[in-house]
Amino acid sequence: MTRRREPPVSDEARPFWDATREQRFRLPWCSECEVAIWYPRATCPRCLGDAIEWRDDDGGGTVYAASVHSKPGPGREAEDGPYVVVLVDLDAGVRMMSNVVGCPPGDVAAGMRVALAWEPLSDGRHLPVFRPADWKL
Repeated sequence: MTRRREPPVSDEARPFWDATREQRFRLPWCSECEVAIWYPRATCPRCLGDAIEWRDDDGGGTVYAASVHSKPGPGREAEDGPYVVVLVDLDAGVRMMSNVVGCPPGDVAAGMRVALAWEPLSDGRHLPVFRPADWKL
């Protein structure tokens, strides 16, 4: 199993990471201009307001770009094999960097519909990753 470097938890991102313990995907939203925000921060990058609230989301989206990596990256071992790094345009309106799992890395391409999946972290949190939308659990 991949041994990832585990992301730190900032004050701004704590609600996101706390929700992942229950495999709930939450996004920060600016309640002043009604837009989702990614990455978590204290102020909206659009209006600079600080009325940030957290809303549940299903994590569905479309791959914007994909890059297959053959050499181990941070927190990965050679036996993990190739993996794909993606930029996903979430249906909520933000772009997130992650990985696609559940299919050969070479099958991942721009325009592919993806759904949320989870990888457990050592402290009970879960890392959001994506899988092909048509992949059955």
